[in-house]
Amino acid sequence: MSAAAVPQPRAERGPAVKAQRGGRRSLAIALLCGALGAALVLLATSRTWAEGTAAVAQGALPQHADGDDITGLPGALAVVGLAAMVAVFAVRRTGRVFVAGLLALCGAGIAVSAVMGASDTAALEEKASKATGLTDSSIQDVAHTAWPWVALAGGVLLLIAGALALGYGRRWPAMSGRYERSGGAARPRPHRSRPAPDPDRPEELWKALDRGEDPTGREGGPARS
Repeated sequence: MSAAAVPQPRAERGPAVKAQRGGRRSLAIALLCGALGAALVLLATSRTWAEGTAAVAQGALPQHADGDDITGLPGALAVVGLAAMVAVFAVRRTGRVFVAGLLALCGAGIAVSAVMGASDTAALEEKASKATGLTDSSIQDVAHTAWPWVALAGGVLLLIAGALALGYGRRWPAMSGRYERSGGAARPRPHRSRPAPDPDRPEELWKALDRGEDPTGREGGPARS
């Protein structure tokens, strides 16, 4: 038995199989974290983060501020992070590392801005001033919701997706590779030969007579009319 016919030991195939499985697992986790994280951030920024009342002559005027009123950074970074998650599969090598780093930075930026906006009251005070017409209008009974922390969780998920793309992105497939044509030469089309003429057809009989042949196949020279 030749050396080429000897099967590869299972011990040598183990690292390659483990690396392939690890790449698939990291890809699935990154896709889940990226999609879920962006969805959570976009949902959280559209909900109320802080609420309170503005004092007016007739009483108290309720005020509330959503995430986009307090800071528009998490929502914008979520859109950029989602686009970066898709772009990871459209680029390779250095481009993939750059996009993965951008995805991780988007997650970190969302987390920081969500924490800073969790106790912010500037948006409520600005709304109270517009409602009362007083530049120094105060806001009372301020209450903060849990939505900033939901945005924080979404940012952490995007950060995890970016970290996975940085660590395992080289093992992930590229979108452009699916559409590349194979380098093999085109196969020639088989030549179709014309079928042999049927001697029993009337037109073939007349053609044979014109050529001076015996259509019956008998020897003895040309057929007589």
